Amino acid sequence: MDLTRAKQKAATLIEALPYIKRFRGKTVVVKYGGNAMVDQKSKEAVVMDLVLMRFVGMRVVVVHGGGPEIASYLDKMQIKSEFVNGLRKTTRQAMDVVEMVLSGKVNKEIVAGLNFHGGSAIGLSGKDDSFIRAKKKLMKSGDEVVDLGFVGEITQVKTKTLENLLDDGFVVVVAPVGVDEQQNTYNINADTAAAEVAAALKADKFLLLTDIEGVYNGDEFVSRLTPTMIDQMIASGVISGGMIPKVECCKRAIAGGVKQVHIIDGRLEHSMLLEIFTDNGIGTMIREDLG
Repeated sequence: MDLTRAKQKAATLIEALPYIKRFRGKTVVVKYGGNAMVDQKSKEAVVMDLVLMRFVGMRVVVVHGGGPEIASYLDKMQIKSEFVNGLRKTTRQAMDVVEMVLSGKVNKEIVAGLNFHGGSAIGLSGKDDSFIRAKKKLMKSGDEVVDLGFVGEITQVKTKTLENLLDDGFVVVVAPVGVDEQQNTYNINADTAAAEVAAALKADKFLLLTDIEGVYNGDEFVSRLTPTMIDQMIASGVISGGMIPKVECCKRAIAGGVKQVHIIDGRLEHSMLLEIFTDNGIGTMIREDLG
């Protein structure tokens, strides 16, 4: 027996114990996307993290993306697609593929992986019980309004179905598809959908898995932020480009009642456990104040 390694494992468990006690029964929303959904080793690590979180008593909701899979299927079916300011312009034909990939293939693969490891998972799209209500999203480009087709923005997240499933011990896996009162289906940005779901549930934590370590101020890693600090960093140009919509989602979650938001590197194995159950964490934590 390797006694040194055994002692290290015991020390890790002892360090995690206060956090396990603190977050038992708490609601955690995870946005799952990026390379963590592509690399097989990372996928396995994410699934194991989610199952462990459920086994220690956390109420877990996963909102997933699926951009690479969607692009692959659109190419196979020779359906042209273009992006406007980072959002996929979605025709009705493309929307059929988006829904098939998100609500069918990707969602059920995640559910199957969680269930294989005993996670008691169930998959939903926003069309189930119409729990994600949406409307057409219109985007301004200069003086023009761009019609993005069946790209939507969320108008309401009804939490009753989610709460019932969480109370029954399920890990709930959500495909970011919304529906309006005329039964039109909309493609919702996964970061936005996750933030809105977290806000509606008043989640204790919202974990945003990304392809970067967190937020940087130049070369300096920033481990803690507030919404006010984010506004200042955007205004000064420190936060720019594709990072802006991500931190805006984080701000929206905090404004909606989420206690803590964490931007973490989904490519790092067991990044969620390292962020939640260790003293130092590994990502950038955002909360209303730094206290």
